[in-house]
Amino acid sequence: MPEQMKMPDYGYVGKIAFIDLTERSVKIVPTSNYAPKYIGGRAIATKIYWDITKPGMKALDPENPLMIMTGPTTATGVPTGGRTSVCAMAPNNLPEQFCWGNIGGWLGSELKFAGFDGIVIVGKSPEPTYVMINDEEITFYPAEELWGSLTHDCQDRLKEIHGEGVVSAVIGPAGENLCRNASITTSNDNVAAKAGYGAVMGSKNLKAVTVRGTGDVRPYSVDKLLSLRKSMGNPQRKANPVEHLDRCAFRYHINFPTEPGKVKKANVACSHGCNMRCNLFALDTKSAFPRKITNQVWKCIGVYALQMYEDCGMAPAMFFHTEKNHNQACLSQGAQVPPPMDESDPDLPELINRRHGSILDFWDADYDRGSVVNDLCTQYGIDKWDIIVWLMTWLVMGKRTGVLDDVDLGMEIDPSSEEFMCHLLDMITYRKGYWGNLLAEGMARAVRALGKNKYGDTVYKGIISQVVPGLQLDIPISFESAWGHCFHWQGRGFQGSTPPGGYLSATLMLMTNTRDCQTNSHVHGTLEYMRETMNAREACSNRKVAENAFMGEIKAEMKECVTCCDLQSPQLYDPNMERDMLEAATGINMTEKELYLACERSKNLFRAILMRDSGRCRAQEEPEAYEPLQYPDSEGQTLLPEDFSKLVDHYYDVWGWDRKTGWPTRETWVRVGLEDVADTMDALGMLPE
Repeated sequence: MPEQMKMPDYGYVGKIAFIDLTERSVKIVPTSNYAPKYIGGRAIATKIYWDITKPGMKALDPENPLMIMTGPTTATGVPTGGRTSVCAMAPNNLPEQFCWGNIGGWLGSELKFAGFDGIVIVGKSPEPTYVMINDEEITFYPAEELWGSLTHDCQDRLKEIHGEGVVSAVIGPAGENLCRNASITTSNDNVAAKAGYGAVMGSKNLKAVTVRGTGDVRPYSVDKLLSLRKSMGNPQRKANPVEHLDRCAFRYHINFPTEPGKVKKANVACSHGCNMRCNLFALDTKSAFPRKITNQVWKCIGVYALQMYEDCGMAPAMFFHTEKNHNQACLSQGAQVPPPMDESDPDLPELINRRHGSILDFWDADYDRGSVVNDLCTQYGIDKWDIIVWLMTWLVMGKRTGVLDDVDLGMEIDPSSEEFMCHLLDMITYRKGYWGNLLAEGMARAVRALGKNKYGDTVYKGIISQVVPGLQLDIPISFESAWGHCFHWQGRGFQGSTPPGGYLSATLMLMTNTRDCQTNSHVHGTLEYMRETMNAREACSNRKVAENAFMGEIKAEMKECVTCCDLQSPQLYDPNMERDMLEAATGINMTEKELYLACERSKNLFRAILMRDSGRCRAQEEPEAYEPLQYPDSEGQTLLPEDFSKLVDHYYDVWGWDRKTGWPTRETWVRVGLEDVADTMDALGMLPE
């Protein structure tokens, strides 16, 4: 991106608020201090974090900046542009490191309508408080009345106080009690969950951020915007009407026969301006609380609380595309009915030849139990991934292997029991007793406190592959992947049906990150790429796997900066889509190469933070990423450390990082416009020769 590029008059609203809870002060800085060089969203947050933090800070320290940052397309009406980045040091990561998250709902758009491209919150209030942003006026209010409330109740009460038009980001009791996997919730069920940012808000005594905006955000080109609304996602994923369905067929393998009209769902968009309705809206589900029934928004993980007998399978068309059939992400979601595919495609039979998920047999179908588990997580403000994928599966496998025979949780361990799950999540959320406190620290820390050798690495022999029918897949009872997060599309464990070319790229993306990337950065590639990388060991010598991971990370940065969502991006056969979105919103006319360079800048600055604060290097991250690969994938393939090491060589080469250390070279820092960072790295002794 040309350094002399000026701040545009469109898309951005021009201000970022720095809010200090300790001093009860607000400082306004111009967005032009950061944009357009850092575009928006996650990239601006990364730059701010680099500038204002120092090594040694902890996630629950007052100095940890909680950043809610919009992108230039937010609130402009550009499709999928309404999502918002949330960044800070993450308490749920192991070790604690700078991390990023993403949230839907109307929060980001309302923030821009109020006149702010983002907010940065530091300090700690001496008593519970919430921040009210009423257009350009920012006020601190006492939150004693709200403290202890559930997430829906808190949002409802803030609307009663400030009017129906306000939008709030809140925490539940889990965040107040500093549960490391606590989430931030807005628009009822949209959450930033993976990193534990609810605990960051709780550590600051911050219950909520409430926003009312009456301004507007004007795009540069209404005509281009309207064109994008008609074309984005075509030919496969088109805007669809809201549908109410008197059936519940959430995925191919999760299907509940019901009485007519008893189980209902609809399709809803997750954020302002989106022309998709791909979220699952479950109507009149059983609540865990006195309201008896409730409506819930579920996406990928929520349906697994209903049933986990068979793991999620995948049709190659979900992630591997052809020119005639592409953009089929989350094809088996069940939230949006997949549109018809182009039957003239000669590769269609291979694209839809589903790889069935492994037989897990963890808990049978129980719609009410699943609804209650989802409601508990949402209302307490706690990450569903940690609870459903990691804690519940660990309890099942630990019980079946005898590892948990001496564990007393106050009830018989039975994740298939609604009563037990209510009891367990109450213990965790309110940190009741030894086990409540332990599990509130998150699964990675709990397993280590108990003894990882026994409570994490004990091998479970009850998982059976369906990709290779009948093959036994022996993996640990703890579905741990890396950096304190659990398996996800990594060829084994949860959602393990993806072939090697997919999970190897996903593992590389995870290796240099600080969290599970595959919730919004799903690996995408061509069908030819998938065919070429079916043998795991041979794929490790194939540079294309590293290039695929690089493309995925660049597009992930792009999605978090511009902003757009994973169901639309990346478009392998429309590489200019994100560039067109940026131009429609702001008038900035960048080439694809220039936009890639801006995203490389953001990723390398993220790398600098991890190097400076955590000593990140190859010796630290390669073993972390490799550990799951020693266990069999859905085809029974395993990798040796030397296999993965070859792939890491290619990956560092693609990024322009030194193979020995994993650190960017001075040439790379300069090429992406970060020469000052190169000087800092040199002073720290972290510049490769």
